[in-house]
Amino acid sequence: MSAPYATTGLWMLVALAILIISTGMPVWVLLIGTASLFAAGGIWVGAMDLGVLNAISSRTLGLLDQDLLQALPLFVFIGVLLQRLPVADALFSSLASLFRRTGAGTSIAAFGVGTLIAPMNGSVASSSALLARLVAPRLGQIDAAAATALITASATIGVVVPPSLVLILLGDTMLRAHTEASNLPGYVLGSTRIINTQDVFHAALLPAAVVLVLWLAVAWWKGRKFTSQQAATPVSKLQLALALAVTSATLVLLVGIFVGEIFAVEAAASGGVLLVCVTVVTRALNRAQWRSVLTDTLSLSGALLALLVGATTFSLIFRLWGTDVWITNTVMASPLPPLVTGALVLLLVALCAWVLDAFEMIFVIIPIIGPPLIARLGDAQQTAVLLLLVLQLSFLIPPMGYAVMMARAKSGLMNTSVWATLRALLPYIAVQCAVTVLVFAMPWTVHQFDATSEATEAPLSAQDLDQQMREMSNPDSAPEAKSP
Repeated sequence: MSAPYATTGLWMLVALAILIISTGMPVWVLLIGTASLFAAGGIWVGAMDLGVLNAISSRTLGLLDQDLLQALPLFVFIGVLLQRLPVADALFSSLASLFRRTGAGTSIAAFGVGTLIAPMNGSVASSSALLARLVAPRLGQIDAAAATALITASATIGVVVPPSLVLILLGDTMLRAHTEASNLPGYVLGSTRIINTQDVFHAALLPAAVVLVLWLAVAWWKGRKFTSQQAATPVSKLQLALALAVTSATLVLLVGIFVGEIFAVEAAASGGVLLVCVTVVTRALNRAQWRSVLTDTLSLSGALLALLVGATTFSLIFRLWGTDVWITNTVMASPLPPLVTGALVLLLVALCAWVLDAFEMIFVIIPIIGPPLIARLGDAQQTAVLLLLVLQLSFLIPPMGYAVMMARAKSGLMNTSVWATLRALLPYIAVQCAVTVLVFAMPWTVHQFDATSEATEAPLSAQDLDQQMREMSNPDSAPEAKSP
């Protein structure tokens, strides 16, 4: 690709951002439409060959070979089913009753549901809807801005706590990005191996735990200032039993995933089967409600798969313009120190995540910026965790933060000013910034469980590594994602 056209892909990103903000059309439509427009322009100026565009069909069909995507409809199904079952209600009521004497039972219960349910809930949007339904009616005299902040922060916990869909998809993306980074000049893979989803799970555990503990402290401190006028709702024995069963099952799945005995796709399937069994035994849904659950699952799964197809098409045209090479060369040739360059790239990612959701970031932005960022920081696991923390941070910042918008739209609370919402979110944002800086300055914080990872997973063979490198170097074929 000739130099005059190398930055054209940046205009693709600008056009996409403007269309997303201004039109309200489905993002997958905008991705395919923008890619088609710029592809036509590339053919018109002679910058790309029409025959190369045949790779779009092979890349799209190649998506069907990714067994990791089996988790996508499973997590969507779990999220939709949780909206209609009393499981989350029982868990919330039990936690609120258990921590009522702390003076902030509602706040702690919201984070408890976010920690146990949100990772299995599929997305920030689904978690926001679930938490808004549970928390908003039980707020008492809690200020609307503080309540919005509580729902917003709780809904983002699933971004960093396994086995969330965001973590699974990011792990797959980082596998490819690390493979591509290993081909860049100046980056030495050494004795390490290409990371996978399990490595990302392990790396994110300690930072996620720190964020959760500090956020719990913030929620307790802020929640104790408000006194609910509502009488404590009695919790039945059935609710207590259901809450205990859900908590135990979730912890078993999380521990199984962490030690490598259960893969994330298996965890999603197990969670789905467990919820179905609970639903059938309790007869919580009738035939019409089951039909609604399955219809919504198919609709949302189709939307996510359409987004993935759109992102695949967009990224191919982006790469045909040569902009990915231009970005990589620019980052790698930066005269600034590697850490400063890495910080600036993360700032750019944060700005993108401020207007895009997690799936759009993982499918569109991170595959482009991931390889040079890994090469500059020199640590793929640290890079993965930093990207997760930056995504979570951007979702918290009003007015465009995705979790903030969802909480304001779904909670039914009185809309407060942007500044009031920002003030209420500041303690959570401060904690998130502090943990992000800590991980950035101290890479060892993401390697505390590396020994466990190596004990449960064999390193990739030289043949596997060779195959991954060949796949990443061939833009006409879609690389196959490895399961964790």
